Amino acid sequence: QVQLVESGGGVVQPGGSLRLSCVGSGRTFSRGTVGWFRQAPGKEREFVASIRWSGGGQFYADSVKGRFTVSRDHGQNTLFLQMNMLKPEDTAIYTCVATFGGPIASSMRYASTYEYWGQGTQVTVSS
Repeated sequence: QVQLVESGGGVVQPGGSLRLSCVGSGRTFSRGTVGWFRQAPGKEREFVASIRWSGGGQFYADSVKGRFTVSRDHGQNTLFLQMNMLKPEDTAIYTCVATFGGPIASSMRYASTYEYWGQGTQVTVSS
């Protein structure tokens, strides 16, 4: 049973930074693809970023390119999301996701691609 546990959310001012973490247990991420989705109040869930664990290929939503960076720590089986230059519209619940199905690049942004989901962590960007 794969479990994903996020941490690092909080309240930050516009222009600030946060780093989210997602620790995986039950299975190593070594052959997986892991990433982040977010959902703001009253809005649909949207893809944020993902990374192929072994090859390191990264994928980003246009709305976060140049501001967010996804990375991983092999030894700790942990995924990170470094979020810089945060905007009020980044306010959402951020959820860690994982799949071991070897998805193609064009399918990375679809929620149905990922079998495993964490509980989420709240990020609030407000002055």
